[in-house]
Amino acid sequence: MDEGHLNTNLFLKQIEQSNLAVNSLILLQNGRTLVESYRKPYRKDTKQLLFSLSKSVTSIAVGIAWDNGYLSLDDQVISFFPDKLPESISDHLAKMTVHHLLAMNAGHHHNIYSQVAESTDWVGTFLSLDVEHEPGSYYRYSTHSTYMLSAILERATGQKLVDFLMPRLFEPLSISRPTWESCPTGITAGGMGLSLSTADIARFGQMLLNKGEFAGHRVVSEAFLERAVSEQSDNRRDENRIDFAQGYGYQFFLCRDGCFMGNGGFGQLCFVAPKQGIVIATTSGMPSTKELQLLLDLIYEHILKGEDEDGFLVSGEGVLNPEIAGTNRISQPIPESIPELNDACYALDNNPLGIRRLKFALRDKQLDLRLIYEDRERRLVFNFERLAYTQDTFIKDLALHEQEAAICASWLTNTILELTMVYFETPYIVTYTFTFENQRLLFQFHQNVSLGLKECSMIGQILN
Repeated sequence: MDEGHLNTNLFLKQIEQSNLAVNSLILLQNGRTLVESYRKPYRKDTKQLLFSLSKSVTSIAVGIAWDNGYLSLDDQVISFFPDKLPESISDHLAKMTVHHLLAMNAGHHHNIYSQVAESTDWVGTFLSLDVEHEPGSYYRYSTHSTYMLSAILERATGQKLVDFLMPRLFEPLSISRPTWESCPTGITAGGMGLSLSTADIARFGQMLLNKGEFAGHRVVSEAFLERAVSEQSDNRRDENRIDFAQGYGYQFFLCRDGCFMGNGGFGQLCFVAPKQGIVIATTSGMPSTKELQLLLDLIYEHILKGEDEDGFLVSGEGVLNPEIAGTNRISQPIPESIPELNDACYALDNNPLGIRRLKFALRDKQLDLRLIYEDRERRLVFNFERLAYTQDTFIKDLALHEQEAAICASWLTNTILELTMVYFETPYIVTYTFTFENQRLLFQFHQNVSLGLKECSMIGQILN
């Protein structure tokens, strides 16, 4: 059994040596927890944003609805939205079914994300777009195809998606009521925006491994899951990431050696290896899916090939590196001759963040920073000796939300101040760097990963 122990530990060490920003990880084999590790300040019970891993949950929601007769996989998409149809319905649009939305082969040639997301009526906009290909003939990964599944479910069941899933999926898996972001008209986003804890993801994966059952409760039929994790669409075109090019099921990517996964932006992962009885759940802050493929390569090398002669792994002692970048400088000595920041106020040039002024109040080991916008003000209180915790309004997937953050402050030099904010309900880590030069201030914003603005610099002048 020593080989299994060695490979489990080596797997975690390789994650660190590869600089993969995995923030939490749970590894199960046959329902037994072998590894459970979290970087500080990420917490065991905190629900974290899943991005596109939400799609796999929506797929199971469709399966549950199918099992209970709310819809058929062959139902036409247009049949659910008689009030949203365009004046002219093309043959391809008329042929589009629930199955095609699930399989990501609805027929659109290009990525339609921005066209739909920038509108206020996502359903109407989706139905108005050209469908260039015969449905079923062309794979195009589409977040808003999954959104349409959510819209269909809400019309077919008469319930919000979370309400529908509470007694049918979430409660049987011991998942407390989650948050799930919505479109401008209030329909659950479906393809994004769901938040679950890492343990929730692992239980979801265990249910998938058990072919739709969890703790003796049938959640979704084995018949639907067989379809969901079988190839329904060919996703190999122009794809060089090996585990993204093994075929696509119903909102699941098929992987090597009979494995499958749901995944989301920046490395959110639910990976299932049926032959080995393994489930791996992660939340991460990876800049691209290239890093996620590297993590998958490590899983194949050290976990799936690391079993002993009986086919079992042994739980290891290794843990993820506990230090988040920026928090490891807590309690550094404060330099002499730092700028006088008691009640200092700086006016900023026009900037993408929309901040008009910065007000500092530095007293002893604590910094009080106020960021003043045209219509609001944010107050953040940092500590130079320890992590502090605050509530702050920041982006999730679709919109701004109040969420908890761990924050700290450190002086890099006697004129450069760095503030770090870890929004541990998401992958986002924000760094504010202030360089003080007499009456002038250079203010730099940096975000580790982002779907929008990642960094910018701005100049401020002190107000007397």
